[in-house]
Amino acid sequence: MIASTRDEDVVVIELQREDRRNALNLELCHAIRQAADEAVDGGARALVITGKGSAFCSGADLGGVYGTDFLDALYGMLHHLAQLPVPIIAAVNGPAIGAGTQLAMACDLRVVDDKAKFAVPVARNGMAVDAWTIRTLAQLAGTGRARRLMLAGESLDRKEALDCGLADAHGGLKYAIAWAHEIASLAPLTIAHNKRVLNDLYEDEAAVEKGFHAVWESADVQEAAQARLEKRAPTFEGR
Repeated sequence: MIASTRDEDVVVIELQREDRRNALNLELCHAIRQAADEAVDGGARALVITGKGSAFCSGADLGGVYGTDFLDALYGMLHHLAQLPVPIIAAVNGPAIGAGTQLAMACDLRVVDDKAKFAVPVARNGMAVDAWTIRTLAQLAGTGRARRLMLAGESLDRKEALDCGLADAHGGLKYAIAWAHEIASLAPLTIAHNKRVLNDLYEDEAAVEKGFHAVWESADVQEAAQARLEKRAPTFEGR
């Protein structure tokens, strides 16, 4: 159902329900969350999430979508990914529909291939998504395109997703992994702080200030300064 592969500081999590076009069910939601936690606990500095086969994720498995247990698992997983301290790249290797679009948005960056497509067709199936999904979609894609997806049930192809900012780069899994390696070499405390601010995860402004000063007081700041003097690339340790 899930395959996790580690390459130095990068872990690739592949959804493996190819026969269901990687549709999310209760077990897969739990497996994604567990795999991400294990990667972070194991010291990974960047994650890549992708789907096996021709789809990134075709949405929620309609066999279990109506249960509260599934909804709790889905939104618990999505919000948990957004709160993890490491950057996550979605390698969108085909359609990301409904919960697939939500999974891609829970990641920090999205790399799309030629067959990528985004849609949240709840207006067509009588369902609903949480406010985080709607607001995040509007922030990433713009309110106009978010209205088209949420009110008119339309979709965005790869080009339009790139044009509006819902997608960040055009490429396949190899590109996403290479980008993850570049990001993994950056200062992890800075990235964690920036992600918390971008995702509005700090409790209040005092916590924002505390996080800001914690970065400036870290050993990584001193390492960067020493690296400049020695004309070399810094080696950040996240402390």
